Amino acid sequence: MDKATLIGLVLGFTAIIGGQVLEGGKVGSILQFTAFVIVFGGTFGAVFISYPFQDVLEGFKGIKNVIKDPPQDPQRIINQITEYANKARREGILSLEKEIKNVTNPFLAKALTMAVDGIEPHVIRDAMDSELEFLNEYGKVNSKIFKAAGGYAPTIGILGAVMGLIHVMENLADPSKLGAGIAVAFVATVYGVGSANLLFLPIATKMEVRNRHAMIINEMILEGVVALSTGENPRLIEEKLISFLPDLQKGKRPAPGRDPARTG
Repeated sequence: MDKATLIGLVLGFTAIIGGQVLEGGKVGSILQFTAFVIVFGGTFGAVFISYPFQDVLEGFKGIKNVIKDPPQDPQRIINQITEYANKARREGILSLEKEIKNVTNPFLAKALTMAVDGIEPHVIRDAMDSELEFLNEYGKVNSKIFKAAGGYAPTIGILGAVMGLIHVMENLADPSKLGAGIAVAFVATVYGVGSANLLFLPIATKMEVRNRHAMIINEMILEGVVALSTGENPRLIEEKLISFLPDLQKGKRPAPGRDPARTG
């Protein structure tokens, strides 16, 4: 699990619940099922109206990328491409045809297939640059879903508050019902603002970061495959690809040839 996501969730909710307890309030006071239904039902209803059904489903599926660490290890991909470059230099680029079936990264598999087929490097770059552009646009949809939810939630929370106050006004003659109505009114606002700023918007931001990291890895793959297809020195290719890594990962990278994993 992604440590930053776990720390953020625990810290955020602990701070709010802990603050409620420190102020002498009860946790049960902010647990209102009616307010929950109004805010979350209304928010996701607005999201479904805003986006196609399939896009919303893909957005929910994308939550796993927020909870888990990215599946792609850029250092392993660098080692993999460097190994391919060494093999192509020894045995010719056609020798990589058998390797393609072991590649699990679709972008790498497609670029490598074009290189093995003898397509000119500049054509490979043009074709894969176009694919990168579309991958980037599709990759932004998930974050847009939750960014929209973060925009709607506070407003729906205010709507819930108004509905709660209407209920209060309708029952002024019955004091026993005033407390429940006021509670729904205030808790709905808490749910709306809290869910937007502790869940929806942070999830959208993390999705944007994940998508950008994926695009950087794809750009690195493209650079490596183009260099491989032109017959560049494998060591030079490796150094070129390492430049795509953050400084922290550059300092932790293993010695060349120590990680022959074929993870795409």
